[in-house]
Amino acid sequence: MEREAVIYIIIIVYMLVMVGIGFYARTRITNAQDYHLAGRRLGPIMLAGTLAATEIGGGSSVGVAAKAYGAWGLSAGWYVVATGLGIFLVSFIAPFMRRTMATTVPEIIGRRYGSASYLITSVVSLLSLVALAAAQITATATIVHVLTGIDTHYAVISSGVIVVFYTWLGGMWSVTLTDFVQFFLIIFGFAVAVPVALSSLDGGWQYVVNHVPEEKFDFTLLGWKTIFGLVLMYFMTFSTGQEAVQRYYSARNEKVAVAGSLLCSLFMALYAFIPAVLGLIALAVFPDIEANNALATLSVSLLPPLISGLLLSAVISATLSSASGDLLGAASIYTHDLHEKYLFSGRPVNNLALSRIVVLIVGGCAILLSLWSGEIISLLMFAFTLRASGPFAAWVFGLLWEKATPHAGFWSILLGSLAGLGWQLAGEPWDVMAIVAGALVSVVTFLLVAWVEKQLGVAPAPSAYPPEDNP
Repeated sequence: MEREAVIYIIIIVYMLVMVGIGFYARTRITNAQDYHLAGRRLGPIMLAGTLAATEIGGGSSVGVAAKAYGAWGLSAGWYVVATGLGIFLVSFIAPFMRRTMATTVPEIIGRRYGSASYLITSVVSLLSLVALAAAQITATATIVHVLTGIDTHYAVISSGVIVVFYTWLGGMWSVTLTDFVQFFLIIFGFAVAVPVALSSLDGGWQYVVNHVPEEKFDFTLLGWKTIFGLVLMYFMTFSTGQEAVQRYYSARNEKVAVAGSLLCSLFMALYAFIPAVLGLIALAVFPDIEANNALATLSVSLLPPLISGLLLSAVISATLSSASGDLLGAASIYTHDLHEKYLFSGRPVNNLALSRIVVLIVGGCAILLSLWSGEIISLLMFAFTLRASGPFAAWVFGLLWEKATPHAGFWSILLGSLAGLGWQLAGEPWDVMAIVAGALVSVVTFLLVAWVEKQLGVAPAPSAYPPEDNP
């Protein structure tokens, strides 16, 4: 059997299994809560697996290999380490997230700070999720393009249609079950690929050392400022990101939310530098290819067909699982926050049917954005800045500080969002990430307005928690 045929068969079988899981998950859905939150029944292993599979997406696989191939070298692995550290920090507020018994991030903002803050957060969260889904679809398309040789545009469309379809079928149950399978495939596929790829080179790792510039092995080449900024970025974006927070909401209880989060951070640490090493191997063997194609080219041209099929399936699973979480998060925000509260308030609606329609529409928008942009890391960074720089302070203080005041939330969200986007448009002066600059403005604004309102005797904002469970 020809090499390409073996790879195709492995990937096709994998995709059919994912769609089959989607059909099975559909049988477990009876209402909107099942669709959006898996009935709030996830245990620690399932929660850790779905969190890890969601966050090990296009940026942490194709993107890291591309950055290792390009400017960052081995230090690109810090992108994933920062992800794990960000999730570790989120573990400390995970039980507070679960205690809210909410469905979306904007819902909590609305409970505490009122309708204006609610609307702004809903809109920026929805837009960011479309951008995130587009980045993951782009990452998947690079694999399909290299593997099949079909035009990139057709690869984007086919990849997008697949993820939209199985998300549409089974919602959070589908996403969680596929994530659980995908996570272990990701870890196994990448871990096996490194020694197999090195064994095919004359001299193994020494071949890579001899054919890659010495500075590419600098463990901190991207700089400590960037590393610190990435950790802050991921803490902020996972704290406020619907696709991550929705999984904490889906945990069986608060202890499970913490345990699953800590376990996920460990998984990320174990995986961190594997795609960076593969990017360096690709640079040594294929020095004149597009950086985004590094991982796929190495897989198709260097690895045995069985391992290549497993690795490419792992990459596709990583990107599709992240995209599906983004689509589901967007559907949750639209149906729960925008449709019910603002656009069609007071009108009866079938939330389950509407959610599926929104998945189709948002998926179509993400496909179009992917066709237009073609970027991975840039889209991710833009989306993270958009959704986290403004709402970060209002969200975290809203969960942890019962004396937070109403207008502190609104002004911190507005000014933080404008500062973050403005900083990005300015080219991130002094190499300070836009999300960090925006969040700093958000925190300072929140504390300043809260202090002023306290001096004026303004009552604290309503609690983020159900009446029977106020901390």
